[in-house]
Amino acid sequence: MNLLRFPCLILCCLLFSCQENTAQDTEDKIDYRHQMRSFVIEISETAKAENPNFLVIPQNGIELIFEKNELPAVDYLNAIDAVGQEDLFYGYPEFNKPTPTPDNTYLKKHLDSAKSSNKKVLVTDYCKTPEFIERSYSLNEENNYISFAAPRRELDIIPGAPIFNENKADINKLSKVKNFLYILNYAEYPSKQELISELAFTNYDLIILDLFFNEDTFTAEEIQQLKKKKNGGDRLVIAYMSIGEAEDYRYYWDETWNSNQPEWLVEENPHWAGNFKIAYWNEDWKNLIYRNENSYLSKIVNANFDGVYLDIIDAFQYFEAKK
Repeated sequence: MNLLRFPCLILCCLLFSCQENTAQDTEDKIDYRHQMRSFVIEISETAKAENPNFLVIPQNGIELIFEKNELPAVDYLNAIDAVGQEDLFYGYPEFNKPTPTPDNTYLKKHLDSAKSSNKKVLVTDYCKTPEFIERSYSLNEENNYISFAAPRRELDIIPGAPIFNENKADINKLSKVKNFLYILNYAEYPSKQELISELAFTNYDLIILDLFFNEDTFTAEEIQQLKKKKNGGDRLVIAYMSIGEAEDYRYYWDETWNSNQPEWLVEENPHWAGNFKIAYWNEDWKNLIYRNENSYLSKIVNANFDGVYLDIIDAFQYFEAKK
């Protein structure tokens, strides 16, 4: 084809090429770590405006505590109350296996920097062998980390073993926490009330759980029931919220997205069906997470949780790898 005979076609091709290049240039200029820091800071500011004692704890993505020049990310550190880390001693890259020393050393270096900034460190190791569980708690205690040895990757059961560092103290702030429970999947529980009854019958200082039982949210009254340990002491109750991926089983999911995805919905996570990589800096996504009365964060605050446990903070790694 002689393109000189088709000037409109040439112009359209050039315009399309320019648009593609402009979009790529814009994406290349995005500082993905800065965008995630800003997102967490915005969530923190919104929640703490409602409740100054509301706790904000990002899980993984520990590199965000540093700027590019390796100086502390002060605004980010000021916005959070602790850091969470999975697989520190056990669970990466395989469940119930020790985490390789280079990975463990890298993570500990960053976690200790967070600790030196007066941030508590909450570690979830994934292991089921009794000696591994004992070793996990011992190693975490040696490093002054609070830990939970999860016997299943699905986080779907309450371990029957004695609680490590169990105590009767009233826990009304994070600095007093000596142990925690992390449970997100409620498939083992026939009803919400049965789950509440079993959780209330434990002595964990802090419980991290999902806001939703199936599609039903916990009420403020139900969460209040969980704020007492079996032994009578007070405890903290924190809600899980993923901000780095969208989940197609959440209340905010629009069925039309299955055939006509919004531009900020990138692709499905091949390891977790129903979870989708997202452009987390997108305004529409932020609106769903914290910017209106029906937002995810508003539901958590209104349900009287003591804080939020933010997941998929390390989503920036996915986008950096694509550059």
